[in-house]
Amino acid sequence: MFQIRIHGRGGQGVVTAAEMLSVAAFYENKYAQAFPSFGSERMGAPVVAFCRVDDKEIRSREPIADPDALIIQDPTLLHQVDLFSGVTPDAYILINTSRSFAELVLGEYASQFKAERLLTVPATDLALAAFGRPVPNAALLGAFAAITMRVSLKSVETAIRHRFSGSIADGNVLAASQAFEFVEKELATINSSLAAPK
Repeated sequence: MFQIRIHGRGGQGVVTAAEMLSVAAFYENKYAQAFPSFGSERMGAPVVAFCRVDDKEIRSREPIADPDALIIQDPTLLHQVDLFSGVTPDAYILINTSRSFAELVLGEYASQFKAERLLTVPATDLALAAFGRPVPNAALLGAFAAITMRVSLKSVETAIRHRFSGSIADGNVLAASQAFEFVEKELATINSSLAAPK
């Protein structure tokens, strides 16, 4: 089973991201579930959503304490909430920002992880450019597809079109595909530096 925890704020599409990710998994004939952490849902309040993906039926229903992937939609939460609880050095971490882990004052923490599983992605910037709204969720799902290869970009795009229509769907699909390409380039750079002789 592959477990994903998504952190953000109300209004950023955190719950929608988990739902679209589960739909993308369904399109690949996998079992999936998505659900939010219940609590304050007001605009701007911290929100957590969960998604599980597996090749067999999922019976677990509790919140995800030890995620295989962590998606952080709002970097302002980094030093306010314990986002990294239960995250092991084998996990994937995606943070919506154009800043590096060092600039986020996470350099020492990041050094415990595999470099190719740890990325920052300017998802809000991509969404703004693609369709004029600062909603990073679809772009981060494109990034998730690229870094984990647990779902394909095509399935993410289909899930987006299942949820949205018209220009909003087109914009979100564009943001997701651009984030996918961004991550592919970043991973190529990281893998090339890892392969270089020391």
